Amino acid sequence: MKIKKNIQLIDQHDKFGFWGGKFGGNFIPETLKKPVEDLEILFKKLRKDKKFIKERDYYFKNWLGSPTRFIKLHNLTNYLGGAQIWAKVVSDLNGGAHKSLNATVHCLIAKRSGKKSVCGDTGAGYAGKMLSMAAKKFGLKCKIFMGAKDIKRQKPNCDAMRKNGAEIIPVYTGSQTLVDAVSECMRYWVSNCDTTHMCVGSTVGPNIFVKICGWSTSQISRELFKQIKKEFGRIPKKVKLLNCVGGGSSSFGFWNEFMHYDKKQVEFIGIEAGGPKKSKRHAAPLTYGSKIGILHGAAQYVNQDFEGQIEETESISAGLDYPGVSPLHCFLKDTKRARYTAATDEEALSAYKLVTKFENLSPSLEPSHAFAEAIKLAPKLNKDTIIIVNSCGDAHKDRDILKQRLGKF
Repeated sequence: MKIKKNIQLIDQHDKFGFWGGKFGGNFIPETLKKPVEDLEILFKKLRKDKKFIKERDYYFKNWLGSPTRFIKLHNLTNYLGGAQIWAKVVSDLNGGAHKSLNATVHCLIAKRSGKKSVCGDTGAGYAGKMLSMAAKKFGLKCKIFMGAKDIKRQKPNCDAMRKNGAEIIPVYTGSQTLVDAVSECMRYWVSNCDTTHMCVGSTVGPNIFVKICGWSTSQISRELFKQIKKEFGRIPKKVKLLNCVGGGSSSFGFWNEFMHYDKKQVEFIGIEAGGPKKSKRHAAPLTYGSKIGILHGAAQYVNQDFEGQIEETESISAGLDYPGVSPLHCFLKDTKRARYTAATDEEALSAYKLVTKFENLSPSLEPSHAFAEAIKLAPKLNKDTIIIVNSCGDAHKDRDILKQRLGKF
């Protein structure tokens, strides 16, 4: 299966919801088939509803602050030499990260479906923070499921969620991180789907949730496409779009509008979490794993042991600390449209130090993984190559970790 022109990738699945015949699908309990089908029917209508799209665009612009900046990192470029380094500063969005795009769309869908409550999962706390913000904006009750480990390391975002009136449900099972939070959120929705709309925080889960999130975050590349053409007059001959990859929402949104360009002109590079340098654990199934497994309702590449059990991950970045990845990214890897690599915790911290030293930019630990790859690549390339990093989150949520590891924030 190749990527077809003039058809969005989120729609290029077969009748069973699989991309490339093997990634995605709907591995859900019988009790969820009806609410999932209802959501599929509703979303199909809303995507073509001019009033709904106008409403979405209104809140993206007037509440979230879209479009976000596209800037050249002059000092970092001059220091490294070689390729030009630019940043799409998506962290300018209200709330500090790209997650607000998906959360806003989900709350608008909840309102249209007559639901009074929303529930969601979160790792870094950004998906939860943004959902709590949107729920408050649109008058909805909100429950956020979050691993106990992540609650401790992402305190600023937890404080924001509570301030917005959301209830945080700590998850103590498993690794007490994002993977367990998603599982518990889905269990809750099974019992409450009549009154509650579920917002999956990334391009993961059953087919419909992958599509809603991908459709929402594609706002990033819609803006970037226009900004590049305005800056350069055209799409340059050599562009490399670098993005961190956990579940894969910001990266898909960053790449979507450029999907049909030849990869020799516009290359997609996804950077996963390689974990601590001295540890065997990581959160990089696309880079280091090649096994397909079922996780949270979808077939995907996952970290798993020889018995097929999901392995625990480890990463300094809570937002990338996930053993699976979006079916869309699995498809992009298999078709070789995107290339994937990984950065260690230590490389991400070094990148954060370098970026903040030379630029007035404070990326969270998630995009710091992407900056680490940009720092490696730039000196090897000529000045005609344009490297663009999606700075998809700000470092405010990571202040405690950065103080502990670097002695400053």
